[in-house]
Amino acid sequence: MSERKPVMLCIASYEKGQAFLRAAAAEDLAVVLLTAEKLRDADWPRDALAELHTMSDDSSPADVLWRVQQLARYLHIDRVVPLDEFDLEAAALVREELRLPGMGQTTTRNFRDKLAMRFAAQRAGLLVPPFAPVLNYEDLRAFLESTPSPWLLKPRTSASAIGIRRIENARDLWRTLEELGPEQVNYLLECFIPGEVYHVDSVCWNRTLLTQAVHRYGTPPMALMQKGGVFTTQTVSRSSQDARDLCAADARLLPALGMVTGVTHSEYIRSESGKFYFLETAARVGGAYIAELIEFESGINPWVEWARLEAAMLRGEEYRLPRLREHYAGSVICLARQEHPDLSAYDAPEVVLRMNRQHHAGLIVASPSKERIGALVEEYAWRFEQDFCTRLPPPDKPTS
Repeated sequence: MSERKPVMLCIASYEKGQAFLRAAAAEDLAVVLLTAEKLRDADWPRDALAELHTMSDDSSPADVLWRVQQLARYLHIDRVVPLDEFDLEAAALVREELRLPGMGQTTTRNFRDKLAMRFAAQRAGLLVPPFAPVLNYEDLRAFLESTPSPWLLKPRTSASAIGIRRIENARDLWRTLEELGPEQVNYLLECFIPGEVYHVDSVCWNRTLLTQAVHRYGTPPMALMQKGGVFTTQTVSRSSQDARDLCAADARLLPALGMVTGVTHSEYIRSESGKFYFLETAARVGGAYIAELIEFESGINPWVEWARLEAAMLRGEEYRLPRLREHYAGSVICLARQEHPDLSAYDAPEVVLRMNRQHHAGLIVASPSKERIGALVEEYAWRFEQDFCTRLPPPDKPTS
């Protein structure tokens, strides 16, 4: 009787993680995908999947658990991996109910709840914008009196800048809280700190950070979410003080949150005084083609390394990070007026990827020269604004 392949169950309520699925299959794992019914016919790598199952489009973590319990009647599930931010809680619940290894509900809360991660960051010695839970009104009034406006009202468990509201004065806050009703407890209030936003994307093995990629956004994500425009991000000089400070901050943050093994995406803001403040973190691969950006600059794709990490843990083997190269890369992306934007005029030899997605224009450039990447990102962002860019109202909830 042949030995069965270890089964890795991947949960995906959004279409992403194809590189992870392929890499997990390449590790000789039986990859089982559980996804939303509306994504049954999405562009999944079918040849990499042992099985594909669906759940209702609006499944709660409890619903996902029930569906997995059904699958477990005939499947020996060895590992559970959430491919999207909004699948983390469901995966944690499944792990605890089925007594599987990996991040449980308490640790997952640190990577999903903006309030929890702020308290943990403070304990780790990081600067955090002054904040207050939306809970005790007396404490809220004291916070409003002791901190300058404007403030940001943030959903505690949303992702990116979705659902964030800018509050100019106390009257607006109380009006907004009244509109939110019982849902207001799911928010926190935070001082708005203007500045440049950076992201640090890390690979962690057995509590050791093996690699950290530091990038700086062009327009901050919150401003893009609210007003639209062209998204850009590019590699920060690895020898710069900014890169050193951010890597050190992330090295203090992640152990404080309970990260043992996995990939992370953290965001920080550099204030006008030059100080870095922690904004948020996630136990997942960054969106907006950040994985591909990192691949073209370093030679490794975070999705692939995440799959290799999971496979090594499953088998009790040691994981080794591939050798890295030190190029620089940048991405330019926007919503496009055209259904299929023509990017042929963007023909610099440094263009390494042109994105193929309806009503989106996007590309990645890579080079050994940081200066060349900076110049191309600036030029192409301006041209995208003229050639393609359109704007839509900001979403109040995630969309697939």
